[in-house]
Amino acid sequence: MTSVHTSAHGPAEGSAVDAAARHKRPGGRGGPFEPPERPIAWAMLSRALSVPLVLGLVCFLPAVIAAQPGSGVRDTAYWLQLVLTCYAGARLATMILSTRRRLLQGVFWMFVYIAMGVAPFAQVVIGQTPTPMVGPRQDLITAVAMVLVGCAAFDLGALLASRRPLPRRTASARGRGGPALAHPLRLRLLVLLAFVASGFYVLKLGGPAVFFTSRQEINETVAASGVASQGSQVGSAFLKGFGQVPALLALLFYTRRLATSYRARRTPSTVLVWVALAALNLLVNNPVSNARYWFLTAVVALLFTAFPSSAAVYRTVLTTGVVGALVLFPYADRFRYDDGGQRAVPSASVFEPLVTKDYDQMVMFANTISWVDTRGHTYGRQLAGSALFFVPRAVWSGKPEDTGVRVGQWMGLRMTNLSAPLWTEFWVDFGAGGVIGGLAVVGYGAARTDRRYALAVTRAGPGPGSVLAVAAPLVAGYTFILLRGPLLQAAGKLAIAALCLLLISAFRAQRAERRR
Repeated sequence: MTSVHTSAHGPAEGSAVDAAARHKRPGGRGGPFEPPERPIAWAMLSRALSVPLVLGLVCFLPAVIAAQPGSGVRDTAYWLQLVLTCYAGARLATMILSTRRRLLQGVFWMFVYIAMGVAPFAQVVIGQTPTPMVGPRQDLITAVAMVLVGCAAFDLGALLASRRPLPRRTASARGRGGPALAHPLRLRLLVLLAFVASGFYVLKLGGPAVFFTSRQEINETVAASGVASQGSQVGSAFLKGFGQVPALLALLFYTRRLATSYRARRTPSTVLVWVALAALNLLVNNPVSNARYWFLTAVVALLFTAFPSSAAVYRTVLTTGVVGALVLFPYADRFRYDDGGQRAVPSASVFEPLVTKDYDQMVMFANTISWVDTRGHTYGRQLAGSALFFVPRAVWSGKPEDTGVRVGQWMGLRMTNLSAPLWTEFWVDFGAGGVIGGLAVVGYGAARTDRRYALAVTRAGPGPGSVLAVAAPLVAGYTFILLRGPLLQAAGKLAIAALCLLLISAFRAQRAERRR
């Protein structure tokens, strides 16, 4: 079997060797596994769209927000927030107009642009925040500056990743050493696990009807089911995680098979399993009974899996994601509460939801800085609590709580379901050095994963059973949850997904080209 040779600059760079290799048939003898070049028509279209897109994200939207009436002060926080918004807008435009699909980096910059850029900028201009800021104004200035520095560190990590060659994978004599593929028998076992675990989840909550009421009803039913002990949510996290994650993963793998294999589309059993899994996900992963971020994870992962080679879908997700976050997302918690608990949403201005709901990431970073100033850094304890999320509090009596919960309790708030963006998690443990180093590592890992994914979705890639071609879209969707935080809440489902992927993976060389 021909080994895969990757240039020293990786697939994203434009060296002469790579340029010559791209004219070869993808995966052809002597050439690297590179995605085909973009069509000439799209190249012309992207150039035509680049100017209005960049102007809209970097200039027009920030200018419209700056012109809004409000009591905000034009101080250092205002100007730093403006710089951050424009910087994130420019990077997001770069991701959208890129010749390659950079899933994780694209989602990262979309989140930063909306949650750490546009929304906090509107809050500074209007002079209102979703959560009260208890510390001095200087803490907000520090928070904005550290987010900006963290974004630069993310870019630096991504740049370092682009300069390192991907490792060459060659198949050994026994067929090992190739890319991770889903073992057919283990994939069927994952499907079986999905139906069993989701079925137990549905029965434990009293039947399918409760999944179409509200998130409040779901949470109360889980609390009454007896799976969560006093002061510990490990039991309920495992119940929800195994009830939802295997079902979503199985659907993604079968979607990948149908999208990339002609033979799979002509196999009735494969189509029927996909239909059954789709119905199961409509029950346990629907937007009525689930958090908006989790439903967003499922939608983004499904789109990127179903259209692995579509640059149009990739760009559409990033572009419409900005509009949806500004206009639709604040209203998408229609089913969070029952009718008696619905919260009125102000609608006098399109920017009012950004200052009264949901987007509390920047102000919570400022509050976290104030909290750390009173008690000091934890030097890895909070991150250790997130990594060891599965340890019950009955065993670990001093197990840390969610960062957002701890800060909310310190603030004296009754509602402590507050965000703790990734920047705050690094700050709580290690301060400015932790933010810079942590975001650099995240940027490096995101860029490396994006490059590997670009190889996995080519025609010459691992084929319908590629684990990375499913894992990368799932992680891209879940990035919203990881960035929003707290990490302790986000760790459970991510660990369950990693466990399922590990169990079904077989590291064997591909023996034959897939049939179409």
